[in-house]
Amino acid sequence: MNNPHKEAQFKLTERQRQIVRELAEGITNKEIGRRLGLAEGTVKVQLNRIYRKLGIANRTALAVMAHRRSY
Repeated sequence: MNNPHKEAQFKLTERQRQIVRELAEGITNKEIGRRLGLAEGTVKVQLNRIYRKLGIANRTALAVMAHRRSY
């Protein structure tokens, strides 16, 4: 049986996967932006796209998912 979350991970861009990895470490959007050379607003936009792609509601759910999978 197919796992929709596993399949969705392959739909994420490399930059989105980088953001997920940083978020999973508990880093703030501002700090993620600083580390990756992005504006904080860009990080927020990307997070919303990630939530939609993965069918999750919020940052906490994304962090839990990231810890369970390899991003």
